[in-house]
Amino acid sequence: MSALADLVLVVHFAIAGFIAAGFALIPIGAAAGWRWMRKRRLRLVHAGAIVFVAAESLAGIACPLTVWEGWLRGEAPGDSGFIGRWVGRLLYWDFSASAFAALYVALALL
Repeated sequence: MSALADLVLVVHFAIAGFIAAGFALIPIGAAAGWRWMRKRRLRLVHAGAIVFVAAESLAGIACPLTVWEGWLRGEAPGDSGFIGRWVGRLLYWDFSASAFAALYVALALL
């Protein structure tokens, strides 16, 4: 189950990376005239992803991927493999839930 939990974590990290990268690449690409950045579907998927994250944060619910990964790991700390440890350190920051909620809402409004 640890390998599947690591896979869920990698997918979670990729989604978070897509959201974070979009905040920089979409405006830069629009200004630079990159045609692939002007794709409406890309911008809608990006906006939908950050709105989803902001909504779940305001509702006080955990991300389904986080819950799934924890279930797969049996909620046992220190059970993660190499990928889980390193990707987890990049993905999970130690800030209060209200700080994340404020950030997500601000980015969703942007």
